[in-house]
Amino acid sequence: MLKFTDFNQAYPIKRGADARRDDFQEIYQDFADDKASEQASRCSQCGVPYCSVHCPLGNNIPDWLNLAASGRLEEAYEEASRTNTFPEICGRICPQDRLCEGNCVIESAGHGAVTIGSIEKYITEHAFESGLVKPITPPAERPEKVAIIGAGPGGLAAAEQLRQRGFQVTVFDRYDRVGGLLVYGIPGFKLEKHVVARRRDWLEQSGVTFVLNADIGRSQGFSDLRQNFDAVLIATGVYQVRDLQAPGSGLPGIVAALDYLTTSNKQNMGDSVPEFDNGQLNAKGKKVAVIGGGDTAMDCVRTAIRQGARDVTCLYRRDRANMPGSQREVANAEEEGVVFNWMSAPVAFDGGDAVSSVKVQKMRLGMPDASGRSQPEPIPGAVETLEADLVIKALGFEPEDLPKLFSEPGLEVTRWGTLKVDWSSMQVQGMPGVFAAGDIVRGASLVVWAIRDGRDAAAGIMSYLNAQQTLQAAE
Repeated sequence: MLKFTDFNQAYPIKRGADARRDDFQEIYQDFADDKASEQASRCSQCGVPYCSVHCPLGNNIPDWLNLAASGRLEEAYEEASRTNTFPEICGRICPQDRLCEGNCVIESAGHGAVTIGSIEKYITEHAFESGLVKPITPPAERPEKVAIIGAGPGGLAAAEQLRQRGFQVTVFDRYDRVGGLLVYGIPGFKLEKHVVARRRDWLEQSGVTFVLNADIGRSQGFSDLRQNFDAVLIATGVYQVRDLQAPGSGLPGIVAALDYLTTSNKQNMGDSVPEFDNGQLNAKGKKVAVIGGGDTAMDCVRTAIRQGARDVTCLYRRDRANMPGSQREVANAEEEGVVFNWMSAPVAFDGGDAVSSVKVQKMRLGMPDASGRSQPEPIPGAVETLEADLVIKALGFEPEDLPKLFSEPGLEVTRWGTLKVDWSSMQVQGMPGVFAAGDIVRGASLVVWAIRDGRDAAAGIMSYLNAQQTLQAAE
């Protein structure tokens, strides 16, 4: 260890921009064995590992880096998976530059962070290739049944933890594949879909049952789940798109980011998608404007490039330093030909039968708000016109109205529409035996936070069911 003065920071080989613009394959190759060991050995084994502190899962990063550097890859995988249900997924899609790597001590010292995410991916891929990832075999089976609504990362993480303790788990999802936004929202160039399918197979082999095309509240009642299961976990995520109120915002050709990304992912998985075939949600040959500065916006601009857009512009109302998305993703997008129009906010859309241009108000940063972020304010008279025949709104997501959707007025929500929970147990307030995890409790956030919430909710469910078992035994 402590080789950060001997070896420079290095990432796996990244495919050239010209090559990767033509497909949806992941852009980074895997580490070679010697390179993974070399990079892992750069860890300083510092006394206060800020990488772990700033990881939502509290991963014991220095420990598994040490094991990887020593060639003890089986133990490294065991340590990585002890705190993280899906290390191969987090290794691919976590914004490490904002979390673990961004807080690496040797990064602060000017030596370049340990490439934690790439090593995490390497360790787990080696484990799968070597047959080290075995189906879960609980020490004993429990009779209690748990229903999980939502097969995204939060629901799947909870399912894994519950099966480890022998509970009978059924996961319901409205879509026809397991994975939620991992499958339908995140493009293949960041996360190829066979990676998610492999985890689904592993969970099924471990005894988890999946019921797909199950739209709770419509095809099946929420109250029925409460009657038929000993506990219920709500892990639906947030899918309602934030809208943009501006003149012309209803014109054809102005679409929601999730609709656009879902269509692209389905088409790439071989599904027949009329909205793609008829050009409605296909960027080929178009001038594309994407509104937003988060990771979803980055997914949209890079997808449009791969679909053959004539040109792609990202409009964001703050500057580069204040954008919420990963700077690494911005750099990848720029390499692939995306133009970023910073300090720009759309104020109107023009067109006849469809959108043809966007009126763009130029902004400047004013005084900071209560959160400390500088607030954008318009520059008087500074309005530009940007030609666009496909506009994608990547403005974030909000919760659906779950009390109405589930016909369950007892579900208490915050003023943001998220479910109210006791954060110590993740139990929904006022509803014994009902728990919630992920974006539906914290708002649109990162996959790693959904995994953390799913694991915490599983712990709350286990405590609840153990208490119920004790009460029944005492009667």
